[in-house]
Amino acid sequence: MPLYEHVFLARQDITSQQVDTLVENFKGIIENNGGKVEKVEGWGLKTLAYRIKKNRKAHFTLLNLDAPPAAVKEMERQMGINEDVLRFMTIKVEALDPEPSAMVQKRDRDDRRDRPDRGDRPDRGDRGDRPDRGERRRPEETSREG
Repeated sequence: MPLYEHVFLARQDITSQQVDTLVENFKGIIENNGGKVEKVEGWGLKTLAYRIKKNRKAHFTLLNLDAPPAAVKEMERQMGINEDVLRFMTIKVEALDPEPSAMVQKRDRDDRRDRPDRGDRPDRGDRGDRPDRGERRRPEETSREG
């Protein structure tokens, strides 16, 4: 059977549980028509480059499919009817990648940003020629001399 990567965008005002329900519905359509969903990745709520049907954000989801063309066509037809789905795109591929997609890897990289440990920070004890806080005078105190 042909292999496909399918991405769909769901409205921003539905919950992640409702997105999971949509995914289960679409998985059911594929499986009932003789296909198989190899991988499901939820990329989360992301900001769109431009408004789509008055939405500034959308829930992104990737489905890797091993399905006949008729199953994919039926799933796309159902997505076109569903008002919670803003956009979708299906691409036929030669092989499905079992590894996490670039979007998931990017999110993991952002979560584990290279922050210096406390031991790696420069010593902040020496402030150079900057006066201690106690030696500073407020501007109103300097103007009232007398």
